[in-house]
Amino acid sequence: MKKPNILFILTDDQGAWALNCAGTTDLHTPNIDRLAEKGVRFENFFCASPVCSPARASLMTGNIPSAHGVQDWLRGGNIDIQKFPELKDNPIFASEHSAIEYLKDQVTYTNVLSKNGYTCALSGKWHLGDSVNPQQGFSKWFTIARGGCEYYNGDMVYEGNIYFEKKYITDVITDKAIDFLEELSREDQPFYLGVHYTAPHSPWDEGNHPKEYIEKYRDCEFNILPDLPIHPWQVNTAPHGTGETRKDLLRGYYASITAMDHNIGRIIDYLEENGLTENTVIIFTSDNGMNMGHHGIWGKGNGTFPQNMFDTSVKVPFIVSHPAVIPQGVVSEQLVSQYDVFPTILDYVNIDISIYDRLPGKSIAETLKGKSVEEDKNIYIYDEYGPVRMIRNKQWKYIHRYPYGPHEFYNLVEDPDETENLYGQNEYMENIEKMKSDLENWFHEYVDPRIDGTKEPVTGYGQLRRGGIYSEGKKVHEESDKVKLNYQSK
Repeated sequence: MKKPNILFILTDDQGAWALNCAGTTDLHTPNIDRLAEKGVRFENFFCASPVCSPARASLMTGNIPSAHGVQDWLRGGNIDIQKFPELKDNPIFASEHSAIEYLKDQVTYTNVLSKNGYTCALSGKWHLGDSVNPQQGFSKWFTIARGGCEYYNGDMVYEGNIYFEKKYITDVITDKAIDFLEELSREDQPFYLGVHYTAPHSPWDEGNHPKEYIEKYRDCEFNILPDLPIHPWQVNTAPHGTGETRKDLLRGYYASITAMDHNIGRIIDYLEENGLTENTVIIFTSDNGMNMGHHGIWGKGNGTFPQNMFDTSVKVPFIVSHPAVIPQGVVSEQLVSQYDVFPTILDYVNIDISIYDRLPGKSIAETLKGKSVEEDKNIYIYDEYGPVRMIRNKQWKYIHRYPYGPHEFYNLVEDPDETENLYGQNEYMENIEKMKSDLENWFHEYVDPRIDGTKEPVTGYGQLRRGGIYSEGKKVHEESDKVKLNYQSK
């Protein structure tokens, strides 16, 4: 029997809370819930960085942002604008200069899969540079030129060309994914299909989503979600609001998820109708978390400045379904990170991972298969976003902002919503110092000092090119006057 196929569904800005099966019962996600019922859903799965491109790069490489060099979402390096003169005057491409393959020097799990007989296909968001050219083991390639796009009139890449798609982008990504499935299922070798949705990323105004999904939430009060005053660190460039504005934003966010859920159902149905379910493992997750009013914040890690590391920013859904192998209907409390995805996927399909033992993640393949594995009770989760770093276990969380702070420390057992910052209180200093020491030692082990994020002036407004010693003195990180004014007023 050939190795199992892999369907990897990746969403954009979907918090771990943003599923019906995760407790948000006024949100309709029947098809994703169906995956959870037929597999394992992790309650405590953490992104490597609470913004898209660094998190995606860590998913693919198993490395930390300060080792692969993608420190913020990629504003530049997505296309070579000189090769597309018709786009030069289009303002949406104003930050593009030359194409940069940000992961060129990295090993990704798709590259390893390809070398081990898998045909790898991508339908949807890449946002890791040089969008026009297939890379990292992918031979079938349908993506978005700038990384993200509007829900209508998206700038799409196919067969080396850029065109503007008039249809709803969630439908289009699914259509191409099913086209790829038809092609891949006719081949003898196993396949890996990445379906990378732009949903539920903004924009959330009604004109960006089909009316049927907007109307589904027309009378929803969204009482399940917190309704708080705007956080003082909120970045004003991000959509945010209270009252009726809050409802409008949540209506669009919910609608984008339910529209995506419908399309995920189309893919699941295709697998079932064509006899592919038995030998296909389905992985569902998101790049980073999302605050939709949580803590008074609208956005992810860069929804505030300084950037935040609240659990709502760093926890994402993670569901794995393969009924022929994986137990069904399991909810796991185990702490797992995006760093663990690289070794887990390869280990699951019986590819030797011993040569990647210098990576920070560990395989959870045996856990997925239902085998009893003793969990490390002292396991830590680490995150970074430029000069902001986090260390967390089941009880405590410490956030350090280099070089001047402010720093944070939370007791997650007594204060799971992270409302009381205990940093600076004498009774916790021994614990804080221990966690800070562990944080610095861990990052020291895995950081590439040539691209150390603590040295980068990341504002959350986008990365233009490779940083550190590779920048050739050029500007690496874009800054927003609104972000700087927001910070200076604090």
